[in-house]
Amino acid sequence: MNLSALFIRRAVMTSVLMIGLVLAGGMAYFALPVSELPDVSFPTITVNMSLPGANPETMAAAVATPLERQFSGLPGLDTMSSTSSVGSTRIVLQFALSRNVDAAAQDVQNAVSQAAGLLPREINPAQIQKEDPSAAPIMHLILRSRTIALPLLNQFAKDRVALRLASVPGAGQIDVNGAQKYAVRLFVNPHLLAARHLGFDQVVSAVQAGNSNAPAGTLMGRARSYTVRADGQLKRAADFDAMVLTYADGAPVRLRDVGHAEDSVENLQTAASLNGQRAIEINIHRQPGANTLSVTQGIQAALPGIRAQLPGDAQLDVLYDRGDYIGASVEDVEWTLVGSLVLVIVVILLFLRSWMATLIVALVLPTSLIGTFAVMRLLHFSLDNISMLALTLSVGFVVDDAIVVIENIVRHAEQGASRMDAAIAASREIGFTVLSMTVSLAAVFLPIVFMGGLVGRLFSEFGMVIAIAVILSGIVSLTLTPMLASRWLDPKKSAGWVFERFDRLVDASERGYARSLAWATERIGLMCVIGVATLVGTAGVYAVVEKGFIPQVDSGKIDGDTRVPEGTAFADFVAKQAAVVKIIQRNPNVANVESVIGSDDSLSNSGRLLIGLKPLSERSGSAEEVIQDVRKQVAAIQGITLNMRNPPAIDMGPTASNGSLQYVLQSTDQKALYAQSDTILQRIRQLRDVQDPQSDLQLKNPEIEVVLHREQAAALGVTAAGLQDTLASAYGGRKISTIYGDTDQYEVLLQVEPSAQADLNGLDALSFNGNQNPGITAIGTQTSNSSSGTSAVLTAAGGPMVPLRAVADVRMGVGPVAINHYAGLPAVTLSMNLAPGVSLGDAAAGIGNLMAQTLGKGDARAISGQFAGSAQAFENSMKTLPMLLLITVLLIYGVLAILYENALHPITILTSLPLAGFGAILMLVLFRQELNLFSFVGLILLVGLVKKNGIMMVDYALDLERSGDARWKQPRAAMLEAATVRFRPIMMTTLAAVLGSLPIALGVGAGAEARRPLGIAVVGGLLFSQALTLYLTPAFHIAMAEWLAPRRARRDGAAPPSAPTLPEPA
Repeated sequence: MNLSALFIRRAVMTSVLMIGLVLAGGMAYFALPVSELPDVSFPTITVNMSLPGANPETMAAAVATPLERQFSGLPGLDTMSSTSSVGSTRIVLQFALSRNVDAAAQDVQNAVSQAAGLLPREINPAQIQKEDPSAAPIMHLILRSRTIALPLLNQFAKDRVALRLASVPGAGQIDVNGAQKYAVRLFVNPHLLAARHLGFDQVVSAVQAGNSNAPAGTLMGRARSYTVRADGQLKRAADFDAMVLTYADGAPVRLRDVGHAEDSVENLQTAASLNGQRAIEINIHRQPGANTLSVTQGIQAALPGIRAQLPGDAQLDVLYDRGDYIGASVEDVEWTLVGSLVLVIVVILLFLRSWMATLIVALVLPTSLIGTFAVMRLLHFSLDNISMLALTLSVGFVVDDAIVVIENIVRHAEQGASRMDAAIAASREIGFTVLSMTVSLAAVFLPIVFMGGLVGRLFSEFGMVIAIAVILSGIVSLTLTPMLASRWLDPKKSAGWVFERFDRLVDASERGYARSLAWATERIGLMCVIGVATLVGTAGVYAVVEKGFIPQVDSGKIDGDTRVPEGTAFADFVAKQAAVVKIIQRNPNVANVESVIGSDDSLSNSGRLLIGLKPLSERSGSAEEVIQDVRKQVAAIQGITLNMRNPPAIDMGPTASNGSLQYVLQSTDQKALYAQSDTILQRIRQLRDVQDPQSDLQLKNPEIEVVLHREQAAALGVTAAGLQDTLASAYGGRKISTIYGDTDQYEVLLQVEPSAQADLNGLDALSFNGNQNPGITAIGTQTSNSSSGTSAVLTAAGGPMVPLRAVADVRMGVGPVAINHYAGLPAVTLSMNLAPGVSLGDAAAGIGNLMAQTLGKGDARAISGQFAGSAQAFENSMKTLPMLLLITVLLIYGVLAILYENALHPITILTSLPLAGFGAILMLVLFRQELNLFSFVGLILLVGLVKKNGIMMVDYALDLERSGDARWKQPRAAMLEAATVRFRPIMMTTLAAVLGSLPIALGVGAGAEARRPLGIAVVGGLLFSQALTLYLTPAFHIAMAEWLAPRRARRDGAAPPSAPTLPEPA
């Protein structure tokens, strides 16, 4: 049966179908979204809890632990981590990729509700967000001005910029850092308060009573109703200065008598700057699943309208736009695709020596590739580096089927057949071969398509795109190609010295190959030894090749994290970070430096830097070289550490890391964990493969512990709640009231004067109103509208003042900045970067060996550990990828066995696989590239490519054996003829595949670092396998046939045939 004959004879039908396919693909191309990579966003839920004034130990024990127990049973939960610091706990829940984020959020909400009875009564309601805190913002904006005050800039950033950008489709959380939101601060002098027999609780009550914004009701007249409004709202600091707190001896005591009010900002411990100039940072995240480039383009479109409303000399600049890199990267891949197309067409022209035959074959390329876009649109794929890389690689082998078909038609035409007869006869003869090559190549990617996890999600699109392109090329090659050949093909070859010399070279190569193959097939044992040696060599080079995960790319951005010793004053921190910024600015490759201290998601002694690099064309060094240069210079600054990294293409792990490799230590014994983690960190510092190791455990935060003498306090009418409330009012910057503006709300904050807060002995000045008869006067509470809910009233005013020292002891000590949990257990995360030139595999192996020698032994016997983030994903991939390769080989064997209805012929065809693996990995070693996810996918691709040569030889040899011609009755004679006849199309298809992959291997432009290992693996595998497959596959086929011949003869009861005399090769 020859299905091609129908399409050959019905040219109009064939043409209309192909044109329709191209038109559908063309329209789909412009509708496909553009992104850097397929969406691999892990469903992540963040739960934030706050309990003002609670220390990290209380937050961890009373808040984090009960919630973690509830969360541990959630379906699809992969990782759970928490950080508890002063007054807050953040729990990050990361679910499996297959989990629906909305369903996960509902489960988390239910779990929080179930745990409500286990949490402290005073805790604020949980804030649950479908946001990943480790996901990097897709765009950084900077709002700055030299004349406008920061509070006004901050108001504009929140009221105009953030609100407008939040409406852009796909835009997610928008962070405003370095925020200087307006607030009124009430500074009181504790000595003056005590002198007037006033406590902080009375100041709180007076302010709350004097600053009110409550409804007054409605006056109902006979003909009209009136809304009654009582103006009890104070607006500015001057209004609060005149506020009456109480009366003493008939005279009012005003706020200005015991302190003063000041127009200030909410957070005095935060600062953002660009190149040393104070500014407001605005970071935009994308919603889970949203297309990055579409979101950034929407934001860019909104910026002109926002800039038109900027006040004064305010500037709104884009510091970093991830969309720029994505667009440049995809554009570079598109140009690589064009280069591959040109090279492949040149190869076809040189071999066929016919412009018309070349045109016929070349039409398969746009038809198959453009048609692929239509199917991609149906499958909701995107134009990203992975899918475009798949299409680029497809260029080299989607023409294989057409080359085989057209070469066979040309051969029949040269033997005297008409164009129509040649097309029909050749397509019938070659149809099964094309079917075998197409199906077996498409089947290579089935394991990837159905693979779960990160690798499956990342590369299933790659596999599907190649499979679609291959299937379409097979269909086009058996329909459009023979139809056009039956009408356009001219068997005459083009003249010209280039064509003639190339043809003579190919003819000479073919004759030399025939002679050398005859020699090789007489030495089957030697060929088998070479095959086994190659297999052993493959294992050897696999052992020595450096192994990685996802390649690092130079996106023009460097992330930096700074840390100062616990307890460092904010002003000192700002000065040290400014010194770091100056050093970075001196680097000639740096365009700008953004600095942020005190953002909402950072600890008090940590800061952040965003280093923007100049374009690649203007730089003298890579991002990694900039990191190493700056790292050496900053090391000279005392009292601050800087950790820099090239941000990864995919953020992995439940928390943001300031290192490219993370290792988590866990234990039920928190004391042992804390004691041993520093020892382990010191051992890691001795390893050469990593640099900048650090721990998230910080235990030296200076603390002042106030220990209440309860009996004395009770006798004097002072309660523990009253003590804590007074301390929070004095030193906590406590919110005690609210100013309601037209577009926002502003806080009124209470604290002691700066001079008292800076004095370590300032606690001695705190006094309480004592109760002269505690047995009669009850301790009560007064409702307030402050954020803490209630304000303790120690006694009625006028009692004797009780100094703090009379009811409590003050002790100096240290405590943790934060307490971290991982998987519900106390944990310490060790983060580090890779040393220059060291692969993730080597570094992970070194860390793994160290931990194997340390954990579970001696003082660390109660401690366990595991990799986290990219290192954990790498460890998992090294376990699954070899199995994936084995499954792929078995699947190909099964497909070929079904197609040939024979269990042994596929083994002959697959003997070329170790050759390709050896060549691919050897090339990676020679070019100092890693065996990572991209290059491993190249190995899987090679499984599909190199077996095509074996299929062409074995399939034709079997046809000759079955033809009945006595010349080809013996397997050796048939294989020698088949290999010689198929030499030209094999050379043509292999060279087309090599040159199609060469632009990727040479890799230039944005993101080339990630693509290069894949191209090198494919080119190396094809070249080496081509050199040996032409000999080993025929040798193994002949050896297997000769081994089976006597057994079949005995089974059939006949003597084995004798070997014929072969003609001498030409």
